[in-house]
Amino acid sequence: MSAMGLRERKKLRMYQDVSDVAISLFLEKGFERVSVAEVAAAAQISKPTLFRYFPSKEDLVLHRFADHETEAARVVAARAPGESAIDVLRRHFLAGIERSDPITGVNEHPHILAFHRLLYGTPSLVARLYEYLQRSEAALAEALGGGLEDRLAAGQIIAVQRILAQENWRRIARGESVVVVRRDAVVAAEGAFARLEAGLPRCV
Repeated sequence: MSAMGLRERKKLRMYQDVSDVAISLFLEKGFERVSVAEVAAAAQISKPTLFRYFPSKEDLVLHRFADHETEAARVVAARAPGESAIDVLRRHFLAGIERSDPITGVNEHPHILAFHRLLYGTPSLVARLYEYLQRSEAALAEALGGGLEDRLAAGQIIAVQRILAQENWRRIARGESVVVVRRDAVVAAEGAFARLEAGLPRCV
């Protein structure tokens, strides 16, 4: 492996380690009750170093979504010639439900449920999440073609995925069986993507 490759791996490891430390503290004490300085001390780095990796306190939490920010765009860009963008995104979302990917909301692990409570229960994190969603929309719109209709389509697709995932998480958080939620999530996703496909012919 090249020296540059090793540095990149160490950088990614730093991102993950610091984010994990921060989220553990936030879950234990509450987001507002933990300072950036406390996170830096727990992660054994300086506060300026922390800010080089994470521009804001909220980014310490939203780093969990970093790999997903361009996920829809990557899925669409990798589709076979003539293959529908909606079809590949539907299959991808359904596969996520099947493997209990937390991004779909179908996951009953206590840590995942606690993370979602932290995220959706903290106004500043919700606001930051919408910035992430806007970037996801922009990346997907570019993968679809970059025009106005593509941007409109991307906004609807990302919104559908977000609403489906939130509904799944809320039901599991209320104590519903993950088996039942998973079954219903598949039906809901199939229906939602079918409506998208009917209303977005350019994505077919």
